[in-house]
Amino acid sequence: MQAIILAAGMGKRLKELTKDATKCMVKVNGVTLIERALWALDKLSLGRIVLVVGYEGQRLREYVDSLDIRTPIVYVENPIYDKTNNIYSLYLARNYLLEDDTLLLESDLIFEEAVLRRLLDNPYPSLALVARYESWMDGTVVTLDDEDNITGFIGKKDFDFTRTDSYYKTVNIYKFGRDFSCSYYVPFLEAYCRALGHNEYYEQVLKVIAYLDRPVIKAARLEGESWYEIDDIQDLDIAESIFATGEDKLRRFARRYGGYWRYPGLLDYCYLVNPFYPGPKLVAEMKNNFEVLLTNYPSGMEVNSLLAAKYFGVKKEQIAVGNGAAELIKALMELLPGRLGTVLPTFEEYPNRKPGEICAYCPEASRGYAYSAKDLMDHFADKDIAVLTLINPDNPTGNYIPRADVLALAKWAAQKGIRLIVDESFVDFCDCEEGSLLDRQVLQDYPQLLVVKSISKSFGVPGLRLGVVAGGDRSLIGAVKKSVAIWNINSFGEFYMQIAEKYRSDYEAGLARFRRVRADFAEGLRAVDGLEVYPSQANYIMCRLTGSMTATELTIALLEKYKILIKDLSGKKGLDGEFIRLAVRRPEENERLLSALRELLSC
Repeated sequence: MQAIILAAGMGKRLKELTKDATKCMVKVNGVTLIERALWALDKLSLGRIVLVVGYEGQRLREYVDSLDIRTPIVYVENPIYDKTNNIYSLYLARNYLLEDDTLLLESDLIFEEAVLRRLLDNPYPSLALVARYESWMDGTVVTLDDEDNITGFIGKKDFDFTRTDSYYKTVNIYKFGRDFSCSYYVPFLEAYCRALGHNEYYEQVLKVIAYLDRPVIKAARLEGESWYEIDDIQDLDIAESIFATGEDKLRRFARRYGGYWRYPGLLDYCYLVNPFYPGPKLVAEMKNNFEVLLTNYPSGMEVNSLLAAKYFGVKKEQIAVGNGAAELIKALMELLPGRLGTVLPTFEEYPNRKPGEICAYCPEASRGYAYSAKDLMDHFADKDIAVLTLINPDNPTGNYIPRADVLALAKWAAQKGIRLIVDESFVDFCDCEEGSLLDRQVLQDYPQLLVVKSISKSFGVPGLRLGVVAGGDRSLIGAVKKSVAIWNINSFGEFYMQIAEKYRSDYEAGLARFRRVRADFAEGLRAVDGLEVYPSQANYIMCRLTGSMTATELTIALLEKYKILIKDLSGKKGLDGEFIRLAVRRPEENERLLSALRELLSC
């Protein structure tokens, strides 16, 4: 068997990275694409590797010749690489196809070695390697039957987004048996080039062959092996995170703060949303109005405040809507003068947005980091603070202070002349039925109180970027409204608030189901050796590792081996020990995490 690598292209979309070097010499985490590919091929005891070069071909030759590759390498020159597409590069190497079984690769790919084993271990002689279609993918897709026969090649013109569940993306790695090349591919390749020229793609030939009655090439499906096609700078950034290792991999994922749909198979236990809401009817209504929402401006703050006020039962003058709670937190911290009091550990966006010295209350580890309203009043009684923040339930501990006690804290704060900000983004997950502080009478009775709520968390719509802040101090709420952009909420977020009331019963049913699943998940975690599980009223559970493995080591192992991302709390202020935070997801997903934890922590 031999390999043919097509490496003649210019890679213009990578801009300055390919100004003086071909695309396959772009580095991913310090190693060039071509070097990675050659290393993997060199382990297969191939007869030779045929490298088709063009743009910066001489430089590529010199570089490849400097590598310690044992497999013989021969070069084919494409002199008109700037006027042709990859069909011509393969056409120039067609005689090699006639001589041996061939692995055919494009040079802009990065892949783990197990990807090649999918082809080599499959006894069928001619195969197209495919992966289930994901939203980040671009290029040719195929449809398959139950026997992995390719039933159709779908180009951009015929792509149907309503059928993506049935699509598979070609990975641009193939195995061509010699008989297939001699009897089918090369004759069709030559005829296609004579008829349509050289400015096409070699997959067009496969598309023609797929229409034959007798299937002569099948598909081999990847099952989670890592690969990525690098066409531009964004692709390179994602590839570097996928193929990084150890703490570097963890750091690259953590600094993305989301967007994990670009990583097929990744299970996100780090970011916090309701797994049981929104329901299919609400989603269907959003989809049905997609084009209208996409092509129209949203309303301004006046309308959006009215929508939020209607849903939460307050007056529009008492509430402001933000592009996520994060926008409102920033506005509050800039508008409110004076020293900030907070709890540590907690959600750190408030102190991070407040310059100057922070006065913190640190719950005792011996009490499981639990604390009460009385603890806060006792600690801050003689402290010089102007603002006190309370995350309730707290993040990451899950500590919860009952509503009546929070109101007692609000009364105490008013007497002390302290602004009390209660962030109740997770309060709807509580087992109790006390209700939110988002109540017009409460806000009126406690004018020093501000209530912040992220719509992302309990309502399960983080992509809409919605949050609210409410308070009885209408001048302050008005100042918040003036501090944000005129169109800080997009049309999708506005429409969601417009229709949310219709689905309140679905929301309550989702929360009820969530509470049952959280209880089961906590029980499962308590059964895992090496974990101390802390009680939680939120949609996450904090655990302490009691064995020899550190939180960072566990987080890295879960990400690298199982594609599970959790929150490593090693750097969290106020925690003493090895802690992790685990979101609560659907039962089948929770079992996948539990299984991984049992395996890793039993070692």
